[in-house]
Amino acid sequence: MEPEKKKNIVLVKMIGYIKLLRMHHYLKNVLILLPLICAHLLTSWEHWKLLIPGFFAFCALSSAIYIFNDIKDKDKDKNHPRKCHRPIASGAVSLVEAIIIIVLLVGLGVFLNFLTKANYVSWIILGVYLALNVGYSLGLKNIPILDVIILASGFFVRTFYGAVIINVAVSNWMYLTVVMLSFYLGLGKRRNELEQLKENDTRDVLKAYNHMFLDKFMYVSLALGIVFYSLWCVDPVTVEMLNNRLIWTIPFAVALAMRYSLNVEGHSDGDPIEVIFHDKILLVGGGAFLIAFMLLVYL
Repeated sequence: MEPEKKKNIVLVKMIGYIKLLRMHHYLKNVLILLPLICAHLLTSWEHWKLLIPGFFAFCALSSAIYIFNDIKDKDKDKNHPRKCHRPIASGAVSLVEAIIIIVLLVGLGVFLNFLTKANYVSWIILGVYLALNVGYSLGLKNIPILDVIILASGFFVRTFYGAVIINVAVSNWMYLTVVMLSFYLGLGKRRNELEQLKENDTRDVLKAYNHMFLDKFMYVSLALGIVFYSLWCVDPVTVEMLNNRLIWTIPFAVALAMRYSLNVEGHSDGDPIEVIFHDKILLVGGGAFLIAFMLLVYL
């Protein structure tokens, strides 16, 4: 085989492996850092040393879950206009290679969690996360409501995992904010998948939903999420630990929610990461919100 051709084959393989990991979804794992921010410990290197391996442990395990899901859905993905380009469905990565990568990723996740020096609760959290998502791939995603609950649980589990690693308490208002916004994102994803049902009929659970139901509860969840975030901002404990200026981040949060909803109401497939990365204004606005939040807390 010619060296140039061999090099191209290796390059295609490497690109397939990288796509398989879905690294852009690692943005969700930033929630692991939320307890650090809420506890006013952002400048504590001792806590960062625990959170960094925890962050990458979740990255490894979440990639393993995505690969497992791709293996289960490979036949359906082949008939999907967009998902047919996924590495396993397209044949860029073989089934054996995918299984080997899953084993390596799970092993890496276990090793990194050891480095967090967290107690047994962190292992329970990782076990629950894996069990829920494996169950989701094996068929729970076809059960209406339960599928959205599992999608939303991933965001809550990440936040709880971060709190356990650094051994800090997180306000119940903040947990409720994460849960309700997670429902909003999950329902929004299903809503837009339903919009595209005529073009693509590969997700069985969509047959149980209707547009009015998803639209209604999506915005109920968003409204509750904003209310709970507002209550966290004015909670006496938050005011004492951080400051009383966080109330000014609420209009900013509402504006971001409106921008996100505008995208979801459009032609997006509803996937939160896809929505964020395909809207530069939303991406910049989210970054500006974080900067403003940090300035109000730490200056």
